[in-house]
Formats: sequence, structure tokens, C-alpha cells
Amino acid sequence: MEHRKLAFIGAGNMSRSLIAGLIKSGYPADLILAANPSRPKLDALAADFGIRTTQDNLEAAGWAQALVLAVKPQMMAAMLAELVQAGTDFKGKLLISIAAGVSVARLEQMAGGHDNLIRTMPNTPSLLGLGMTGLYAKSHVSQVDRDYCGQMMAAVGKILWVAEEDGINQVIAAAGSAPAYFFLFMEAMAAEAEKQGFSAEEARLLVQQSALGAAQMVAANPGLTLAELRAQVTSKGGTTAEAIRRFQEGGLEQLVAEAMAAAVARARELETQL
Repeated sequence: MEHRKLAFIGAGNMSRSLIAGLIKSGYPADLILAANPSRPKLDALAADFGIRTTQDNLEAAGWAQALVLAVKPQMMAAMLAELVQAGTDFKGKLLISIAAGVSVARLEQMAGGHDNLIRTMPNTPSLLGLGMTGLYAKSHVSQVDRDYCGQMMAAVGKILWVAEEDGINQVIAAAGSAPAYFFLFMEAMAAEAEKQGFSAEEARLLVQQSALGAAQMVAANPGLTLAELRAQVTSKGGTTAEAIRRFQEGGLEQLVAEAMAAAVARARELETQL
């Protein structure tokens, strides 16, 4: 991976996960800088990973060759306005956004017209190095910059480039929001297991280990479709078949489709508000 001077504006959990992944992959600590208004998160990053830190966004932006915009979406405009008004020269710099709901066009506007931008959408399992990140860039962004950003995000999981920006909203529905879908399903299963007599700890163990095992089976069998994997554990007339029948009679597939469509619609709506 190419090693540029890389600065993070914002030192939250996603910045921390990316920094951890990069350091683990061999990225030099002295080429990573994190900026944040308060010291505690910066001090923890410096202690854990040996990176540079600053409380000055202007210093970070001036030093960096690549700049990760890792503030909350509602704070993005004010943060970039501060940099632009202070005369920050973005020429030659790559800006990488990990903020949900802020379009590339809006980011360009916020950054004073600078258009060397890549928009990414990581999900929370990135904190464990098991993330799924969608990426989008306009056609004029160089392959070198695309490769750099892709390799950076691959340090915390898998990546998927989308050809159109609206694909990021679909990534949100299929991956960005998806951990919460699984948590909800697991929550319902654990609650029912408790009703059937297991303790809360036992119910959680049963559900989390089954979910972990199922995900690992999918990853370990790329040649099998999800339907084929399901069929392998669904004996005709058995207990699993009966449970699946009830799910399908209840409209599970349609409900999932409607929920994901609602996530896409909300993501598009948020893009008009920021």
C-alpha cells in the first residue's frame, strides 16, 4: 500500500478502527495524524498506536496528503467552512468522507469546489476488522487515488466500489444498516429462548454462536448460494422446515425487502438535508 501523510479529522470509533487496521497492516505511525477538539481520544490513540495528534484541524489539513473527513454529518459543513475560510490549499490532496448522507456534490461545495473526493460508507463491524465498506468516486478521480482509498478501507474488512453514487444508499441498506437487522433478529430469538426456559446468558450464547457459525459457513462456502446453504440444514418435514415455513407464511422476504427499500429512501432523503 502507498504510504501518504494521512490525517483524520475526527477521532471517533470509526477513525480508531481505521487507524488500528492501518497500523496492523504496516502503515507507518508517523505518517498518521488524528485531529479532535478534546484530548482524551487523541491521547488514547497516541498511546495505543504511536500516531501524531493535534487539536487543530487547520494543522491536520495543511500537513496531510490524504484527509479523512470523519466528523458527524451535521458538523461537516462547519468543519470544512473553517478550513476553506482559513485559506487551506486542498490542491493535490485526496479527501475521503466516511460520513453518511453527505453527497459528493455537497462535499465539493463545502470544500470550496475541490473535487478530488471519494465517498465511503463503512459499517460498525469495521471496529473488529470485519467491516463492509462501499466506495464511490467520480470518473475523474485517478486510479492511484482509488487504489489508495480502497486499500485503506480494506484494512478493516471487505470493500465494494459502486458505479453510481446512489449505490452508496443501497450499500447502506444492504450493509451499513444491516448489523442492526441481525441484532434485532437475534434479540427476538434470544427473548423467545428465555421464554422457553433458558437464562439470559444461555439464550445469548445459543443465539450468538449460531449466528457466528452461520456467517462463517457462508464465508467458507463461496461456491454455494445462500438458498443451497439453507437447504442443507432444512430436512424435509423436520423442525427447521417447519420454522422456515412459518417465517415465509409471515412474509419475511417481503418484510425484508420493504425494510431495505425504506432504508434507501431515508438515505436519499438525508442527502437533501445536509
